[in-house]
Amino acid sequence: MKLFDSAFGIHEQALDLRGQRMEVIARNIANSDTPHFKARDLDFKAVLNETQFDQSLKTTQSMHIRSASSMGQADMVYTIPYNTSADGNTVELSVEQAKYGKAAAEYQATLRFLEGDMSGVRKALRGD
Repeated sequence: MKLFDSAFGIHEQALDLRGQRMEVIARNIANSDTPHFKARDLDFKAVLNETQFDQSLKTTQSMHIRSASSMGQADMVYTIPYNTSADGNTVELSVEQAKYGKAAAEYQATLRFLEGDMSGVRKALRGD
């Protein structure tokens, strides 16, 4: 229903992207001891801007415009480490843990925005 598509705005796509970014950071943390592992990250702002632009376009086929859930490898960027390691691994555990903490806080904030939006829709449906 169009009402619900526009009621939640960008928060729905943002929540999906934030969840994907947390998965990527968690993968980096899990591979912190793997030799030659290259840390990656999701360019959140670029992907979200792309998603916002895609929402305004009209399509005749569902596969013409890529959705946030079909994000490809092109949206991933390699992390440049502050310090080099002897085994070629670019994961810096303390940096990745800090990134994960910030990403989790941003995820929670987006959830709160969505919760507020849903509360407004519930009130409107009840007639409050």
